[in-house]
Amino acid sequence: MTSQHGLSAPRYRGVFPVVPTTFTASGDLDIASQKRCVDFMIDAGSQGLCILANFSEQFALSDAERETLTRTLLEHVAGRVPVIVTTTHFSSQVCAERSRRAQEMGAAMVMVMPPYHGATIRVSEARVIEFYQHVSDAIGIPIMVQDAPVSGTPLPAPLLARMAREIEQLAYFKIETPGAASKLRELIALGGDAIEGPWDGEEGITLLADLDAGATGAMTGGAYPDGIRTIVDAHRAGQREEAVAAYARWLPLINAENRQGGIQAAKVLMKEGGVIACDAMRHPFAQMHPDTRAGLLDAARRLDPMVLRWAR
Repeated sequence: MTSQHGLSAPRYRGVFPVVPTTFTASGDLDIASQKRCVDFMIDAGSQGLCILANFSEQFALSDAERETLTRTLLEHVAGRVPVIVTTTHFSSQVCAERSRRAQEMGAAMVMVMPPYHGATIRVSEARVIEFYQHVSDAIGIPIMVQDAPVSGTPLPAPLLARMAREIEQLAYFKIETPGAASKLRELIALGGDAIEGPWDGEEGITLLADLDAGATGAMTGGAYPDGIRTIVDAHRAGQREEAVAAYARWLPLINAENRQGGIQAAKVLMKEGGVIACDAMRHPFAQMHPDTRAGLLDAARRLDPMVLRWAR
């Protein structure tokens, strides 16, 4: 980590939602909808964006489609907000190359999960360290470690703090494991100013506790950054009671996304508001059950988020 940046002076903080990938009903990329999607997300208060994440269905995209989306979205955003590009891959070489390409195209940061494949293929802590070092050596922008259960790779706080101290570009941490607030608190205590960005994730379901623990960023779903901002902004301003009230107000919708609607939730809301043309997931994903869809939309309409009126 470079000395001029740290927990007390991070380069990036605030609300950086995940951009969903938009498809046509036949499963092709819908670039026109994709551009409207990011325009809406910026207008709704996103302080940055993350593309090609798990909630972007990155695992359903070809390498050529990843390249197309990265280039298209970075060109379309055109510096309006910083963009994090997810470059996760099991191979150190491939991940480093993806990260280098993302930086060349204008990424502000890359987000990378530890190397894993399927349910059983993992590597040792020593190899995890070598993996992130290899990626760091290839780029000059920050790395965010995505610490999520899907990888099945334990990343204890002492390991993360050690990597923050020893690996130049590794400075941000999106914590999505059970007990996220406790882990964030421990990570900050162990790593100090080397932990430039301790961030909340998992659609904001633990956002209030994570902010209380010291989180400075939130990577949530993409449909209602205007709502998430009311929580994060109040908390940062020292107005915790206002943050608690805002969290309580938006929690039913956060829960409907995180616990019910999942990856498709943002696209359902964007389609309902006319932001995108189609909310389809790519096969073999099942489409959202009509009752789940109705519950999600009911939770949203009670809040009047910008997503339901931006394109009207």
